[in-house]
Amino acid sequence: MTTERQTDGWIDDIVGALCDPIIVMPGGWGEDLPDWLRKRVTIERLGENIIALNEHRDVTATDAEAACYLFTASLSAPIGSDWTQIYLYVAGGEMKDEAKAEMPADIRVEALTEYQWRELKGLKNWIYKQRLKHRKEKLRGERRQEKEEPEIKEATEAKELETKPVQHSFF
Repeated sequence: MTTERQTDGWIDDIVGALCDPIIVMPGGWGEDLPDWLRKRVTIERLGENIIALNEHRDVTATDAEAACYLFTASLSAPIGSDWTQIYLYVAGGEMKDEAKAEMPADIRVEALTEYQWRELKGLKNWIYKQRLKHRKEKLRGERRQEKEEPEIKEATEAKELETKPVQHSFF
């Protein structure tokens, strides 16, 4: 039974890597994410699933997902200096890997402090939990809809049976 649950969880994570939404800061800036960064999220999610499976650890969100969230957060409101450093670190890494561009030297962040690493790890865990929450709500909604469809069908059939035309007698 445990093996089946592990396999189901692994399959859910793979499907989630492909289908889960990108978690962004509420405020309407999610559509402004660059296309190359959106594609990067899916690729990194798949890689994270493989690495986590091989290392026997829990799956977490990726640097690309953190960059997406911090991108939209920085457009919604000013962020503090630690979060700015974290954002520049993950965004710089993503730009270097995918966009074949480098962060300008005056704002490039090469390393994070221990506190900033903990904050980044906490953000990634939170993003992953939000993805799971969304996935479970979506499944719950689909199950509810499947459950309601037969009831609706039965109700309409019952109404059809009840509303047979009857010819009135005038005599």
